Amino acid sequence: MAPKFRDIVRLRQGDITESRVDAIVNAANNDLQLGAGVAGAIRRKGGPTIQAECDRIGRIPLGEAALTGGGKLAARYVIHAASMSLGGRTTEENLRASTENSLRRAEEKHLESIAFPAIGTGVAGFPVARCAEVMLTVIRDHLLGPTSLKRVEIVLFDREALDAFERVLAKMNEKG
Repeated sequence: MAPKFRDIVRLRQGDITESRVDAIVNAANNDLQLGAGVAGAIRRKGGPTIQAECDRIGRIPLGEAALTGGGKLAARYVIHAASMSLGGRTTEENLRASTENSLRRAEEKHLESIAFPAIGTGVAGFPVARCAEVMLTVIRDHLLGPTSLKRVEIVLFDREALDAFERVLAKMNEKG
């Protein structure tokens, strides 16, 4: 594995809405309605301007990602990764695509730092261990190419999710 991946990716437990990064990623539905989980926390802490921007964007395809301002959050932007339909489940294909497209939105803005949650593992029901494998693989592959990103945080809500991501990252780093 390229040293770039090891040096750039950091895992931590905490509240993603408090991340001091250029953009945080929202585990979004493709209607861009900020309801529960990460999206609800973003709506509450970031204020109404984020939902208003989402409403102007409207519905996006599953697997896509849309960018809005960060409202009152520490982050300048929110990247909404649409891994599920409203009330639906996240699939591996949509998780992979929405993670890739979130990274693309960051590159389009030449961002240097981004924070991801464990996309799709809350109300959308995607297994945490598999989420870690998919997301870390997509992020590693992205960082192997030219990138503006200098820091990628994955901010996990609980210890169980952090443990799952740490196990996958350790295996990836062993393979070197």
